[in-house]
Amino acid sequence: MNVNHFLLAGTFWTATSHIITAVIGSGVLSLAWSIGQLGWVAGPTIMVLFALVNLYTSTLLSQCYRAGDPVTGQRNYTYMEAVKANLGGRKVMLCGIIQYLNLFGVAIGYTIAASVSMMAIKRSNCFHASGGKNPCHMSSNGYMITFGIIEIIFSQIPDFDQVWWLSIVAAIMSFTYSTVGLGLGIGKVAENASFKGSLTGISIGTVTTAGTVTSTQKLWRSLQALGAIAFAYSYSAILIEIQDTVKSPPAEHKTIKKANLFSIIVTTVFYLLCGCMGYAAFGDLAPGNLLTGFGFYNPYWLLDIANVAIVVHLVGAYQVYCQPLFAFVEKWSAKKWAKNDFVTAEYEIPIPFCGVYQLNIFRLIWRTIFVMLTTLIAMLMPFFNDVVGILGAMGFWPLTVYFPIEMYMSQKKIVKGTTEWFGLQILSVTCFFITVAAGVGSVAGVVLDLKTYKPFKTTY
Repeated sequence: MNVNHFLLAGTFWTATSHIITAVIGSGVLSLAWSIGQLGWVAGPTIMVLFALVNLYTSTLLSQCYRAGDPVTGQRNYTYMEAVKANLGGRKVMLCGIIQYLNLFGVAIGYTIAASVSMMAIKRSNCFHASGGKNPCHMSSNGYMITFGIIEIIFSQIPDFDQVWWLSIVAAIMSFTYSTVGLGLGIGKVAENASFKGSLTGISIGTVTTAGTVTSTQKLWRSLQALGAIAFAYSYSAILIEIQDTVKSPPAEHKTIKKANLFSIIVTTVFYLLCGCMGYAAFGDLAPGNLLTGFGFYNPYWLLDIANVAIVVHLVGAYQVYCQPLFAFVEKWSAKKWAKNDFVTAEYEIPIPFCGVYQLNIFRLIWRTIFVMLTTLIAMLMPFFNDVVGILGAMGFWPLTVYFPIEMYMSQKKIVKGTTEWFGLQILSVTCFFITVAAGVGSVAGVVLDLKTYKPFKTTY
């Protein structure tokens, strides 16, 4: 990231809003479903454990922002640079592939989630107009294309720290829809006059929209729920970029440590409330996406506000996640074709009331193709829960656990065989098995969905 570090103005609050924007994404919407698979005992316990692991490894990662000394060492501006400085060699390439595949996947997941919310607005108004008589089935394709067009426009904002206002708007939106989801869950529990759900989660033999739950499916669904919870907490991949916007003194890692703690406490409390109230309201039939699966008898305008907030938030979050990927490709291309005007030339275009816009032809074309590709894949595979589970599994162990632990051990020169070394290795291996299990469960979910699905023909 090309930033003049004398001009950095990031504080505890801007870092916190960046983290909360990255964390409270569409992941919150599948938490009631996740707790529904795991039950009242395992569900909340696993959520708290994921939060603690994230908090711990993010703190380790934040100390790797500077190579060598955490206060005066050479800065690493991206996650990959931190891996290069601390681990070097092959691991940089491995990290790059995983990180950028994960960011690419998140862009697909957000496109699906945004289109589902846009359709929910249309459907709730259609239900309201017909008094619930019309099933209001519709295709998601038009909504995905609309979201894609919006993202093509926003993706032309050149640098990560130029979107600070987007991050704050998105943070407000995420609280809006999470609060509405929570409020509607509480309202539904009050209406039922009881807490639904069981200690062990969804029962075998329950009839869901995907068919009757068998014992094998119960296992796959429980594993998929792990992936969905992991996805709800995934933000390690962009933590270094967020830290790179923070001013010093005090040392950046101290500011980020506080921002991490505050952000994770806020999001975990929120997640537990949203997930538990959603499960208490719907029990075994908790929908895969809380706000779009709600009964349409609630105040429909409130659901509309929440779904609009989701779409606005996802427009912002899509950029927060994709900017590091955009920057990487553009930096690499500029180095490879340094004398090529198509790649490097900037053209100044004056925009009334906004100053001058730097137009780069390569940036315009490559970012547009990227957004079009994510939209196309989302249209081919619009399975919100499965995609969320796969993404959570794919990013959790390598990016949130393995690399931060390896970098920290390298930087602090932790000796093999010591108690601290054993503790960190046990944590890493445990998380590796969780990732594999969640990945297997989510892939099994995709296979199940593909049996009944025709590409580009999804209707809700």
